[in-house]
Amino acid sequence: MSKGFALYGRFRHVYVSPALVFVAVLLYLPFLWTAYLSFTTYDGLASPVFTGLDNYRRLFEDDALLTSVRNTLLWVVGTVVLPVGLGLLVAVLSYDLRRGSWFRLPFLLPYAMSGAGLGVIWGFILQPDGMANQILTFLGMPGGDTAFLQDGPRNTFAMIVVWTWQQLGVNMLLFVVGLQSIPKAPIEAARIDGASGWRLFRHVIWPLMRPITTVVFGLALVAGLKNFDIVWVMTQGGPGRSSETLAVTMYRDVFVADEYGYGSAVAVLLTTVTGLASYVYLRRQAGREEAR
Repeated sequence: MSKGFALYGRFRHVYVSPALVFVAVLLYLPFLWTAYLSFTTYDGLASPVFTGLDNYRRLFEDDALLTSVRNTLLWVVGTVVLPVGLGLLVAVLSYDLRRGSWFRLPFLLPYAMSGAGLGVIWGFILQPDGMANQILTFLGMPGGDTAFLQDGPRNTFAMIVVWTWQQLGVNMLLFVVGLQSIPKAPIEAARIDGASGWRLFRHVIWPLMRPITTVVFGLALVAGLKNFDIVWVMTQGGPGRSSETLAVTMYRDVFVADEYGYGSAVAVLLTTVTGLASYVYLRRQAGREEAR
């Protein structure tokens, strides 16, 4: 072992300590402060007053929070099924297509837009007198007076479709990268054995794409749990808090209602649910890899 390598090994903790301090200051300390505030009553001005588990008891009695949980679950299912499923479909269909990159380009363009900008545009389109209803009326089709954003949970479904329109492209791109990383030999061998179409995809291509699939599904899961910007811009959680997610509820309680303690309890709940969901998903994927 070289002298330089031994010196590096002895002081390796010193080398990474600046990064650890940076992460602790910007991530862990704010979370610990939020967790502390969740046990208090605090309006942002006076000193926090410790109230124990009162905020967490209130969570289970709050009908608006139950609606937020329902909508968050809808977002999780929607963001995993639609953007990921359609992204995979477009990636597979365009992979061997001549000039496939040009075919994929229109799906990538919406991803360049911010969530706030996307919400503003589609908010105008889906208003009662917006472009969507005007087109349906002009074509003589039913549904020209549909309240896309005024009734729950229809407004949540509408926003999930908007999110799908934006996120489909990046999921497609990740799946294309996964397809390009697959060795050619197993696919060619399967084709020689007569596999093609769905059979080839199900038994050869899909198992070989497992690493990138784990990443895409994991990102979609977390995005669905913490979605905020599109919901806030398009409906602000309304009407009557019917389209709120946990992230929107947390924002409303902290920055609109100035209930920092209760909002912090919602934040802790959201963080816990996100962490547990990510842990369970990754452990399950790791178990599958070990079983192989």
